[in-house]
Amino acid sequence: MRRPTIYDVAARAGVSKSLVSLVLRDSPKVSAEKREAVLAAISALDYTPSRLAAGLAGTRTRSVGVVIDDFSNLWFVDALAGLRASLGREGYALSVADAHLNAHLGVDPIDAFRALRVDGLVLAGEASADAVQRAGVPAVVLGTRAVSAADVPVIASDEVAGGRIATRHLVELGHRTIACISGPGASAAARETGYRETMADAGLVPSIVHADVNEERAARAAASALFGAGSGEALPLAGFREAPTAVFAVNDPMAVGAIAAARAAGLAVPSRVSVVGYDDSPLASYGIVSLTTISGDPRELGERAGEALLEMLSTGRAGSRIFAPRLVVRGSTAAIQRP
Repeated sequence: MRRPTIYDVAARAGVSKSLVSLVLRDSPKVSAEKREAVLAAISALDYTPSRLAAGLAGTRTRSVGVVIDDFSNLWFVDALAGLRASLGREGYALSVADAHLNAHLGVDPIDAFRALRVDGLVLAGEASADAVQRAGVPAVVLGTRAVSAADVPVIASDEVAGGRIATRHLVELGHRTIACISGPGASAAARETGYRETMADAGLVPSIVHADVNEERAARAAASALFGAGSGEALPLAGFREAPTAVFAVNDPMAVGAIAAARAAGLAVPSRVSVVGYDDSPLASYGIVSLTTISGDPRELGERAGEALLEMLSTGRAGSRIFAPRLVVRGSTAAIQRP
């Protein structure tokens, strides 16, 4: 069955298409009689205005584009819930695009959102400053990203501080051989910086292994070097003469990969190896994982990013906000057991 169009509404109400557009924009230029006729036609035809058509007509589409890094990263689950809570209250719909999903096609999600005439953007993944400027709509950065563009507020957790908190927790438990499993991206780099700083403050030697991607499988492979699961030279290459007693991984899935690598090497967690993750994603609280982790409260960050975007849409400007992270202690860390 064909969907009714704005022309069908105009014909039924006995008015022009442009007058229907004025009613849809709630223009005060329409008489009460004709407004009532148009609204009655809309109701009778069950007509739903096209968001794209509204954008082409110069009105707001009540839609927001969200760029993320990776659908498999559970951090985005709560962040998107927070965005939906704040933007949904004002009637905005969210469209989500993974920046890497169609990278092989050379498709920039910001350009795609521009074509869809979104009212604003939330950048929860990496994007170029040029693409943000080309979009021509208000934008907010959610989380620690490499995006640097004028008049784009940042809503994030202090991830350098989070790396410090995670590493300090392990130091306070008595660990001295503490490794870091890191990966690509500005967020991982900030957390790794916190690790480096705290190790230096404690007079300890940092040892960092890098995974190719910020995922469990890649971290498990990278962590094999830490626990002697590779060649005989693996441990010296990782900076230790023996397996570390503690590991800080820059996100929760990577921490799970470190746990898997430790167990494969016959090292129990946490009695032989303590592991700290980052993000306090849903999997961290699963009983079988019980992961000690750093929480930046992604749901709150999502809500505040949505509020900042609403302020941008209303006033043209909004301020950045950086929140303090916190440690969530569960069963993957314990005091070192010395012989």
